[in-house]
Amino acid sequence: MGLETATYISQLVDTNPTSSDPVSQGDDHLRLIKEVLQAQFTTLGAAAVTTTAAELNLLDGVTTLAPEGTAVLSTGEAVTTKFLRTDGDGTSSWQIPAGTTYTAGDGLDLTSTTFSTDLKANGGLDIDSTELSVAQGISQYDVAQFATGVVDDDFLRIDGTAVEGRSASEVLSDIAALPLAGGTMTGETIFADQLATRPKMKDYSEAVNALGSKTAAFNIDLEDGNVHSLTIGSGTFNIGLTNALASNSNSITLIGTNLGAGTPSFVSGAHDGGGNAVKWPGGTAPTVTASGTDILTFTTFDGGTQWYGFAAGIAMA
Repeated sequence: MGLETATYISQLVDTNPTSSDPVSQGDDHLRLIKEVLQAQFTTLGAAAVTTTAAELNLLDGVTTLAPEGTAVLSTGEAVTTKFLRTDGDGTSSWQIPAGTTYTAGDGLDLTSTTFSTDLKANGGLDIDSTELSVAQGISQYDVAQFATGVVDDDFLRIDGTAVEGRSASEVLSDIAALPLAGGTMTGETIFADQLATRPKMKDYSEAVNALGSKTAAFNIDLEDGNVHSLTIGSGTFNIGLTNALASNSNSITLIGTNLGAGTPSFVSGAHDGGGNAVKWPGGTAPTVTASGTDILTFTTFDGGTQWYGFAAGIAMA
């Protein structure tokens, strides 16, 4: 009797059923074939299988699977330095790098790229564009290759698209700076209370600050100048002497017109600050002219805590 038992296809006997088997066993053979197919292919479900024999044969000999999303590539290439290139027509091919020259079009992004070799020692970096040209082997010290005519102690100036060497004197000329020797001042120089040592003065002058006509208390500020002109209209009030530099000698020259037309008193510091009265020779302030010109001078040696006054000229005529 040619009826076997089987769970998988490999267990089926291909010579069964025999010609001598009773017809009544035909249904047993059919049920056995169905049971084997269902046991062999347990997850096919209700969908049709469309894989061809050629596609199935591609898996012949494959014993491991790559992770999902990983391309399985041929490992039969003899050269280990090849790289895989997409050819643009839906195919790929293995390529051997030609030398160490790599060409890329516009938009090559080298962000966070690290060069692991010395570009100078290995022939230099050659950037060929309309914007930048770097000579072979240039380094951060090799400025002579950046511009012709560069010598020791030169500075580099970028002039449009060109780079040229400039001497120190040429740089001073370029930026209109005052040289260490000679030169002409063309604007105000502010020393900001800094010391000028060993100056030799010639043909100098002092600016005059015009205070105008006064009839009430006000201050004469050293920051406005050391020489001041003033006209007194009337009134009895204090005139303060302010902003003396501490630990230095400070002086004020006052050219007064009609100082005696009022009764001005001079004090150290702000006019309303309660400072010391100016000290005069003999302890008495000079009698100033009601209609005319007087010249008074003031000096201090303690930052303006105490001022000393002198009549340089009364009723100048």
